[in-house]
Amino acid sequence: MAQANTTQPSYPTREEVDFVIVGSGAAGGVMAKELSVAGFSVVVLEQGPHLQAADFKHDEWGYDVNNDLTWGARKGHPQTFRKTVNDAAETRESVLGYAHNVGGSSVHFSGNFWRFRPIDFIEASVRGPIAGTNFADWPITYDDLEPYYTKVDWEVGVSGLAGPWDPPRSRDYPCPPLPVKSSDVLLERAAKQMGYTPYPAPVAILSQPHNGRPGCIHCGFCNGYGCEVNAKSSSMASMIPLALASGNCELRTGCTVSRVNTDESGRANEVLYWEEDGTEQAQRAKAVVLCANGAETPRLLLASASSQHPDGLANSSGVVGTNLMFNGYSSAVGLFDEPVNAYKSVPATRVMHDFYELDPSLGFYGGGGIDARHFSAGKPMEMALSGGVLGGPSWGSEYKRNLEKEFTHTAAFDGHTTSLPLATNTVTLDPDVQDKWGRPAMRTTYKDHPDDIATMKFFYEKSLELLDAAGAAKTAGYYPENGQDGNVHLLGTCRMGNDPSSSVVDKFNRSHDVENLFMVDGSSLVTSGRGQPTMTIMALAFRAADNIIQSARRGEI
Repeated sequence: MAQANTTQPSYPTREEVDFVIVGSGAAGGVMAKELSVAGFSVVVLEQGPHLQAADFKHDEWGYDVNNDLTWGARKGHPQTFRKTVNDAAETRESVLGYAHNVGGSSVHFSGNFWRFRPIDFIEASVRGPIAGTNFADWPITYDDLEPYYTKVDWEVGVSGLAGPWDPPRSRDYPCPPLPVKSSDVLLERAAKQMGYTPYPAPVAILSQPHNGRPGCIHCGFCNGYGCEVNAKSSSMASMIPLALASGNCELRTGCTVSRVNTDESGRANEVLYWEEDGTEQAQRAKAVVLCANGAETPRLLLASASSQHPDGLANSSGVVGTNLMFNGYSSAVGLFDEPVNAYKSVPATRVMHDFYELDPSLGFYGGGGIDARHFSAGKPMEMALSGGVLGGPSWGSEYKRNLEKEFTHTAAFDGHTTSLPLATNTVTLDPDVQDKWGRPAMRTTYKDHPDDIATMKFFYEKSLELLDAAGAAKTAGYYPENGQDGNVHLLGTCRMGNDPSSSVVDKFNRSHDVENLFMVDGSSLVTSGRGQPTMTIMALAFRAADNIIQSARRGEI
């Protein structure tokens, strides 16, 4: 396995470092870079290995079947799931596909980088309350976050084209958009024919060299794969190298955190973890930043209960682990007479946001965007194992002919949509199932709000209309009409807010209960956005880091 060349410091575990960061994904990588470059001593604890570009490969079996980039029950990390608290939790994965490696899921994500829009932060006031939900405004506005979206654009690396379809921006994209794909030409033509406004999809994949990294080589292995040339703007490729180059950051891999301890005054003072061989360690710290993702962060807080914090660390509100949002999803597939070859290049190069906010007259809340992709994310084995999507024999020579045509002649128009925050959708500790370390397994309870299902149905039907307009000879597809039972987006479980009784962190991601503890990842989101949250997670991390640095220099942490 390739190794980083940077010489790292080696901090003693029983001497305080300025910051311990748990997790090195989208937010953790940003926090590590910002805090270490600012001169603070930083220890990053990551469960997985530090892979490099040369370690990644086009191995669909290894990544999709053997879970080479992700962990699951076969590797000693079971999960349980139920739709309601009245159901028995089944041992099955619902928190899907998050990677255990330096860079987290930013290493193998699709790279779609939609900014939230001004409405996302104030929508509850504009739209009004929604019965049975915790739909609320953010304690910050788009204008508060815009400078940090721009930092993501330029420091992490985003390709796109500014225009009237964009939310307000203070600076243009650093890289032009990726070349349009055939599938996206079909979407663009159909959308314009129907009076809509498609535009180049902003993506965290470099279209040309930027910040010392090369442009995309269009290999087609993005979604679910690590980038072999570092053109994908993961935190592993864009942020971690800068953190390590500062000389102030120690990256410890193979380290699984078990709890955060507090001292007599209630401040976080050490992080307990296991090394890969099972050795227990405890790193002392002046402050702790949890960037473990929207499921692992609340799990860790709940597991850190003590006499001072009987309901879990930073959980005086009882809100930790609640309001879980998945984002909605739908996919409509069209078969075309001519080859489309949507499996080539990056996942998506065009998007339409004409239904970013659905008309209230429809009778339900929602909104989102539609982009064009390959049905199986360009993975032939996945398509073969699914038996195709457009019907026909499931075995024999005709099946093979159909499969070959489906793989090369189809385009999928996918909907990415809102999810409402519900107190009943939670991440908690399972009382009966344990992982390889003896920790309670993660138990997810999740049932989509009826408005979320109605929104997914709307986008599915709209995608079918677009496929018809594009000239598809045959269409099929899917939306979860009975609700989702898993997702890769994990949002809202330590929500941000001004009121400590109904939120976990303040507007700078600082715990209301523990002044030197921060939660910086998807858990802090108040609303779900429209299906592509990673850019907002990174922007929030840049903003939190900015405030933490200023507060630390004033001696306030």
